[in-house]
Amino acid sequence: MNQQDSTLRPGEGPEGPRIDASAVAIAPEDAPRPSSTELEAVQHYFGDRAESAQRYVGHLVSTGIEWGLIGPREIPRIWSRHVLNCAAVAELIPEGALVADVGSGAGLPGLVLALARPDLMMILVEPLERRCQWLDMVVEDLGLGSRVDVVKARAEQVVDTIDADIVTARAVKALKTLVPLTLPLVHGHGELLALKGRSAQEEVEKASKIIRKYKGRDAAVLTLGTDVLEEPTTVVRVRV
Repeated sequence: MNQQDSTLRPGEGPEGPRIDASAVAIAPEDAPRPSSTELEAVQHYFGDRAESAQRYVGHLVSTGIEWGLIGPREIPRIWSRHVLNCAAVAELIPEGALVADVGSGAGLPGLVLALARPDLMMILVEPLERRCQWLDMVVEDLGLGSRVDVVKARAEQVVDTIDADIVTARAVKALKTLVPLTLPLVHGHGELLALKGRSAQEEVEKASKIIRKYKGRDAAVLTLGTDVLEEPTTVVRVRV
C-alpha cells in the first residue's frame, strides 16, 4: 500500500470511497421542518444555527435511515423526540466544556449539542465503524470539524486518553451498567448527563451502590425544557 493509500480520509473503508455528504443529504428545505409548536424551541436552543440543525435533520432522515442509524418511523417525530429532546441538555453544560458523548450513534445528543452550543468541544465516542463513518461525513458537512472529534472505540478503551468535563449518553445502557463506562472519563471531577425515560428514578435507585463505588454523588433526575417543549427531557445527572 502506498503512502496515499495508508492515509485515507475519514469515511473511507470497507464500504468503499468516502461519500460526499452534501450530495446525499436531503436538502434542508426538503427535510422535515419543525411544527409551529416546535419552532419556538428550535429558536430557543439553536438561534441563528437553526438552519444547520435543519441540515442535520436532512442527514438523519436520509443516510441516517439508509445506514441503519435511525428507523424510518421516527421521521414524524424527528424534531420533538430526538433533536429537541437532546438540545435541552445544553442548559446543564458549563461554558467551554469538553464533552464526551458515549455511544454517539447518530449524533444524539453529541452533534445536537455541538450545534446548539458553539462554545463546546465535543468528542463522539462510537465503537461501530459504519456509524463513525457517518458521523465523520456529517461533521464535515456541517462545518464542525474544528471542535468535534469522532473516536472509534468503546468508552472503556479511551479512559487514558479522554479527560472530559461532562459525559453524555442516550439510549446506551441502564444506569447501573452505564456508570462504570462513563464516570471514569471525568477522572474524579465532572458530571454524567444521561438522557432517560420514565424509569429514570427507578434506574437511579437500582444503581445507587455502583454510583457510590465510582465516587458519584448527588444523583438526581432532572426535567428540562418544560417551558418550551411539549415533551420535556428527562436527564439523570451524576456528579463526581
